[in-house]
Amino acid sequence: MAKTTEKPTTKAKTKTVAYDVAEQLRTPEEMAAYLDAWFEEAPDDAAGIARALGDIARARGMTQVARDAGLSRESLYKALSENGNPSFATVLKVARALGVRLHAQVA
Repeated sequence: MAKTTEKPTTKAKTKTVAYDVAEQLRTPEEMAAYLDAWFEEAPDDAAGIARALGDIARARGMTQVARDAGLSRESLYKALSENGNPSFATVLKVARALGVRLHAQVA
């Protein structure tokens, strides 16, 4: 009987990459749809909505958004971070700088 040699099996390693939604937000329409989805799916999650604004600001360019909003880049990062708690005035300034409008509708 012929002798066969088995090759040792090696498992291919899976490489993971951190997902950043800001890289997917390319157009103003996508940015507005993303923010609308947050308002629709998690209307009571103020921190999540602030993070969504932060995602959009990063997609647009945080330095330019901060300049347009009249804020420092550092304060904008802090306000729109996971632990941030932006004032409503800051949210309105950022929304205006991003070119998105918040509007009310009957629930």
